Amino acid sequence: MTRPKPDAAALTAQLEALGHRVSADPLLQITPLPIAADALDGAKGLVVTSRNGLRALAQSPALSAALSLPLIAVGPATARHAEEIGFKNITVGEGTALSILPLIEQMARTTGGPLTHVRGEVVAFDLAGALAARGVELSPVIAYRSDPAKELLPTTRDLLSAGAIDAVILMSPRTGATFARLAKDGGVEEGTRRAVMACISSAVAAALEPLAPLRVEVAQTPDVPALLTVISRVETL
Repeated sequence: MTRPKPDAAALTAQLEALGHRVSADPLLQITPLPIAADALDGAKGLVVTSRNGLRALAQSPALSAALSLPLIAVGPATARHAEEIGFKNITVGEGTALSILPLIEQMARTTGGPLTHVRGEVVAFDLAGALAARGVELSPVIAYRSDPAKELLPTTRDLLSAGAIDAVILMSPRTGATFARLAKDGGVEEGTRRAVMACISSAVAAALEPLAPLRVEVAQTPDVPALLTVISRVETL
C-alpha cells in the first residue's frame, strides 16, 4: 500500500476485511498549508481534485466562505468528504481531472466566474491551462504540499526482494513515478517484476514505464471499488 496517510487507513481496512495482508509504505507525505480567510474573495465556485485540499480547507478560516459556494468534486470519494465538512451544492465528476472539464465550463457559464481550484503544489493535469484555452478562468489556492519519500522502507525492499508481495497498489501518477524511481534506487527491480502493479488509472501505469514492470493491471474506472476488483483478479493470475 503506497497511498499517503490518512487515506491509506480506510483502504487498508477494506483490503484486510477481504482477507489480504497489507504492508504500508506511504510514498508521499502530505502537509496542509495555511489558507487565508480572504483566499476565496471574488470566487463564484470551487473545484476540488483531492480530499487533501478539502482537509486543509476544513482547518482554515476560509471554510465558512467556501461552504456558501457551489463545488465540483473530481469524484465520488471527494464529494463524500465535501458533504462531511458541510458542502451542500456539489457536482460530482468521474474521478479524473479530464472528466470535470465540461462541468467546470458549465459552472463558469452559470455563475459568471471566476472559479477557484483548491489544490496541491503539484498537479498531474493542468486544469487551469486547459480551461484558459476555452476562455475559462480558474485561479489556484495552494492548500497542501506532497513530498515524495526518499527511499522505500526496509520492510518493503525485503518483501520485494523475497518475491513476497503479490500486488503494489498505486493511486496517482506521482506515486507511480516515485515507486519506479525508489525501486530502481533500492535495487529491487527484479522483485517488482514478480508483483502485479495495481494501478487506479492508465496515467499511473504510464508513470511506471521506467521500471518496465511485467505485470500491470489497470482499474476500469478511477475509483476504489474498481481497484478492489483489480486486486481480486490478482488472486487468480
